[in-house]
Order: sequence, then structure tokens, then C-alpha cells
Amino acid sequence: MFISFLVLNDNSRKFVPYSNSRSFYYPFAFPSIYTKFVDNQQIIIYILFQMWKVNHFNYSRRPSDTIRIGNLLMGGSQPVRIQSMANTDTNDIENSVAQCLRIVEAGGELVRFTTQGIREAESAGKIHALLREQGCEIPLVADIHFNANAADVAATKVEKVRINPGNYVGSIKIGDNSDYTDEEFQREYQKIRERFIPFLKTCKQFGTSIRIGVNHGSLSERMMNRFGDTSRGMVESCMEFLQICSEQDFRNVVISMKTSNTVMMVQTVRLLVDEMEKVGLHYPLHLGVTEAGDGEDGRIKSAVGIGALLSDGIGDTIRVSLSEDPEAEIPVAKLLVSYVSERKNHPIIQAEESLKLSKYSYSKRKTQNINNIGGDNVPVVLAPANGNFNIVPDYIYINGKVINVDDQSYPVYKASDIEGIKKDSEKIKFLSLTYSDLSLEMLAFLKLSLDVVILLETQHQNGVGEQRAFFHSLMNADCTTPVIICRTYKENDLQKLQILSAADIGVLFIDGFGDGVFLQNEGTISVEEVNSVAFGILQAARARVSKTEFISCPGCGRTMFNLQTVVARIKAKTSHLTGLKIGIMGCIVNGIGEMADADYGYVGAGRGKVSLYRKKICLERNIPEDQAVEKLIELIKSNGDWHD
Repeated sequence: MFISFLVLNDNSRKFVPYSNSRSFYYPFAFPSIYTKFVDNQQIIIYILFQMWKVNHFNYSRRPSDTIRIGNLLMGGSQPVRIQSMANTDTNDIENSVAQCLRIVEAGGELVRFTTQGIREAESAGKIHALLREQGCEIPLVADIHFNANAADVAATKVEKVRINPGNYVGSIKIGDNSDYTDEEFQREYQKIRERFIPFLKTCKQFGTSIRIGVNHGSLSERMMNRFGDTSRGMVESCMEFLQICSEQDFRNVVISMKTSNTVMMVQTVRLLVDEMEKVGLHYPLHLGVTEAGDGEDGRIKSAVGIGALLSDGIGDTIRVSLSEDPEAEIPVAKLLVSYVSERKNHPIIQAEESLKLSKYSYSKRKTQNINNIGGDNVPVVLAPANGNFNIVPDYIYINGKVINVDDQSYPVYKASDIEGIKKDSEKIKFLSLTYSDLSLEMLAFLKLSLDVVILLETQHQNGVGEQRAFFHSLMNADCTTPVIICRTYKENDLQKLQILSAADIGVLFIDGFGDGVFLQNEGTISVEEVNSVAFGILQAARARVSKTEFISCPGCGRTMFNLQTVVARIKAKTSHLTGLKIGIMGCIVNGIGEMADADYGYVGAGRGKVSLYRKKICLERNIPEDQAVEKLIELIKSNGDWHD
């Protein structure tokens, strides 16, 4: 695998380490475009790049191109970089500089500023200059939506520019809802090329890198018309911009594919990686879950989505998007990256991948129904002890027994107690297993047992890989025994438990595995808090809804109201509306799209003004901010979704 990080030196024609080379300027890194190889060495590099694919059981980083963002290298053998986005007004130079310094002090390695227009692009340049005067060398990123002219200016002011393919240029069919013909589809692509190529030339001239940032909430009308509201549409949107970059020999590119839906986010990035590998593209990837929210929900949701891809070995930089101060995002991101990287060089896990589930579309592993576990039931939650729970768990584990809500008690057997299980007449029999217990004899027993529920334990350095191996082995053997995923931690910090457990458990539910979760912690965290984390993971992985879901953006210079205050007010009044989804968006950029599956939306429409939505339909516009929360409650009540 390390050989894939070697390239040919310009002068000596010898192999040199990837991180010390200008490898991203070499055409043979893109064999789908440059098919005439000068010698066999170039062919060898192409083949080695193609050797990597996601290994479901054994952790390894995806090989990617190394790019330069100012004085920062990203991708290749570099560590996963941590970044955040300022939520100040970009034209407020003093406060923007101060916030940037706080992000740097917290450990951020890149900082992004919203850049709505040319004035903001100029302001980003002033922020950049003041930071350099104060000895701060952190690269800055300009975030562009709708205004390609602002992107051109920003490319001369900061080290990196993020553009959104969904709104980089306007549609040729404004106000026309008819399907795109092939000719119209191609004509709009040519319009994109004509505007994008001059921008790339400016970036080349100034040494500026770019991020092609595709957001689910802002796919272009053209892509929505051709591919629908799908992962495929997001990938196609990205790939045509990458095609232009490749044709223009522009390699200083990072890619992101973001959505507030963790399952779609993971599947979309996996699909993009697969499509890029097919054509020999190895751009570094930026990971993030949009509109994750704040507090426990925001941390768990971010760890589920980002952690799933990091577990696959995918990701070169991450941004955890919280509806909090930007510097609060950095410790979460650092912990997540550090935790997953601890899986490096773990003991090899031998397993055969099952082809019965797709990486690119969700389907749940088929299991037999045992009482309320497995089959079409939602995943159950086991709590490690009795407590005063806000959300009542389905089962309690006490002294080696599982107790249901009717106080019926069931013993937990071990792999060595098979004869005891056979003699047990209870309708549910819980069996604690690890991957090493899954012998041919055990599989044969499980296939004949219609009343056994597995409690799947792991102590492996790569617990995700080992538990995945267990599920793949069951599927390969056509074994439909329900499985409850068990993980045990030793944490005294609740936020740390939220992040670690979400990264370990969430990916398995995104993959379609798991009929329940049993989360235990041997530290000082209360059983009620542990139970809340377990339910939070299931909700973040979209496996079970047990509370109100708030889809709230992290805020930026475009935000039209005090986001943190509004989120807190809406949560305080609506958190009892279990199962309802409420979107809280600072502005319209990704508002309607990212909250597309929300029941209600609260979106900034202007300074001090809010518009309210029911699904994607705007029902009330430009409501004064001080009246908007009460108006939202009235809207919920009028549609019959309110209860006390």
C-alpha cells in the first residue's frame, strides 16, 4: 500500500516519497484521461492506486492525492485535517479575526468564511492580511453560493475557495418545469464550463485550491430533473466538475458530499469514491454532516455519519457542524479522528464479504421475528440497569438476566452453554457471543434455533470491523438470527461517550445490521444518560425515532437571526413532539433542500425576518423574528401535529 504513495521525480526519473513530490501535477495519476504511458513505471503506479478498496473488516486509509492549501498539505500520508467555519459577518473584520484566532487556539487547521458577494471576498482578504500581521498562518477558505464573480475575487485573496455545483451558475430553464432534453442538459453543462474554466485559471495563477462541495439540499434543477433527489444525482453533479478540472490539468481539489441524512451521506460518499476509483481519480475528501444540530444530538449525529466513513478509511479533512460557537466543533472533530485512527495496525480480521447488502442503498439484514426483536420491528434498546428514564428502554440487564417491561426475566447464556439453551423453555433465549465463537457448529445451531437472540460483544482493537465480520458471516450462512449490538466503555465524560459509541455503533445500523443496541459504561455517567445516548444513536442512524428531530444549521455570516437562541427556544417548546422533524435554518441557501423531509421549517428570510414552511411549501413569509416561534407553534397546532 505504501508504494502507492511514490511518484516519478521530474529529473532523475526515480521514485520519490509522495509527500515530498509535486505528484498532483502528473498526468498519469488520471489514466482514464491520459492513456498513453511513457514507460512501465507509470503503468505500475496506476495499478497500485487501483488496488485499494474499502475493507469492511480491516482498517486502512484510502490513498489520495496530496494537495497544498497555503502552507498546509492535505491528503496522501498527511493526517486528517480539522476545520471549522466562522459564524461572524465576514464584513465585521475585527470580530472575524478574533473568532478565527479562537478556532486556531482550539486546534483548527482551516477556517472558512461565508462570501456572499465581492464585498465579502474583499473582506476575507482583509481578514487574511490581519491574521498574517498577528503571526497566524492558518489557511482561509471562502464559501461561495450563487455568485461566481465572488469566487473569482476570492481566489486572489485566500488559499482555498469552496464552490457549490448546485448553484454555481443559473439554470437555462428558469420557470420551466418540463424535463431537460439531452440537448438542454448538455447546453447547461457548456454554460458551466464557460464560467468554471476561467475561475480555474485564476486559481492556478494564484496557487489557490478549491473544494467542490455538493450539498443534497442545493442540487441543481438540472440534476434533480435527470437523477432525482438521489445519491446518484449528487455524484453526477460532482463528477462533471471533476471532469473539467482534469481536462484543465487542475489537481488542487478537495471534494465534499454533504447532507443532513446520515445514511444518504455515507452511501453517497461511498458511491463517489467508487466512481472516482473506476476512472483513476484520487482527490482528497472533506467529510461532514450538515445541519447536525447542537448538544447531544449534534455530536451523536456527526459522529455517526463522519465516523462511519472514517471507519471505512475514507476522509482527509472533517468539519463537525454544530449549532454552537465554531470553536466548540474542534474538540469533537479531534476526538473523532483520534479515536478511529487508533485502529491502525490492528490484528487482522479474517472474513468473507457478503454481497447480499449494497453499500450504496439501504436495506436491512433479514432476521426472524422473536417477540419484539428482529423481523420488521424497530431496533430495541437494552439498558444496563434500572433508572428514571426519559425514554423507557425495551429491556433491562441486571445480574446476568434480561428483563422486559412486564418484569419477565430471561437468562443470558454463553457460547459454552448451548446444552442449557436447548433445555430452556422460555420464548426468548439470549446468547452472548463474539466473532471468535462463530464456528461452523455454532452457525448450524443458530440456523435451527428460532428463539435465540444474540448479544454481540467485542473487545477487538477494531470492534467495528470484527462486528461487521460477524454479520457478514451470518449472511453468508443464510442465518437470520436477530443480533443486538453490544459495546462497553469506561468513560467519565458524557460527550466522549456520545462520540465514541456513535462512531462504533452507528455505522453498523447504517450498513443495515443490528436488531438492537446494548450500551454499557463502567465510568461515572448515569444509566439515564447512557440510555439517552443509545436512543440517540438509533435516531441519528435513522433506525428508530424516539424523540423530536431538530435539523439545525451551524450558522455562518449569512444567518439572519441568533441561531443558538432560537434553537434553544424551539427545543424548549417542542421537544415533547416525538417523531416530528423541525428544520431551523439561518438562511435560504440550503434551507429548503436540507430540511426537505422535515415536517416544519423555520428559515431566515432577511434581517429579523423568518419564513415558515410545511414540508417544502412556504406558508408564511417575512414574519418578525420576535413572533416567529409562536407562529411556528400555531402552524403545528393547526395541522393537528401538536399534543401536550
